Amino acid sequence: MRLRTPLSDKDVRALKVGDTATIDGVIVTGRDEVHLRALELAREGRKLPVDLTGAALFHAGPIMRKEGNGWKAIAAGPTTSSRMNSMEPEFIERFGIRAVIGKGGMSQPTIDAMSKFGCAYLAFTGGAAIQGAEGIREVKGVEWLDLGMPEAMWILEVKGFGPLTVAIDAHGNSLYKRVDEEVKANLAKVRRSLGI
Repeated sequence: MRLRTPLSDKDVRALKVGDTATIDGVIVTGRDEVHLRALELAREGRKLPVDLTGAALFHAGPIMRKEGNGWKAIAAGPTTSSRMNSMEPEFIERFGIRAVIGKGGMSQPTIDAMSKFGCAYLAFTGGAAIQGAEGIREVKGVEWLDLGMPEAMWILEVKGFGPLTVAIDAHGNSLYKRVDEEVKANLAKVRRSLGI
């Protein structure tokens, strides 16, 4: 499935766990410090430098190289998303993001927020930072560079970014939870067969 940002509620609700997707359009990076600063500004009633409505938020700390007046992405792999678990539900609600790109899954409160507000979690393969950079056509800008290169908010124009796996959909289904349940069921079968 080919997605284009900004994403609508309809776009996201059509996704199901296990689907494969790519993204065209603009995505925005955001790790711990972006979450902290954005939520602090919002709580103070101040606007962000970028409208995140319908956005795809990429949990990544890309490596960039300065080229003339602009930047070029050298590597852009996913950060472990669980680091943002305590902030993501409020982030989804306040800013209207429609997709989170990362690795490793997210907590039940985040899954609940995704279901309530229409957002999906798109898993990107860890260790594929060069492939991620290849999907970036242009670095459109950067905000909050004072936080440091990996923690800044990078605005990226992408084409065919992915492949991404829908690991949590906007209906509360989680691939991680499904796999965990299957592992527990199989382990219980093994224990029963061994009499333990």
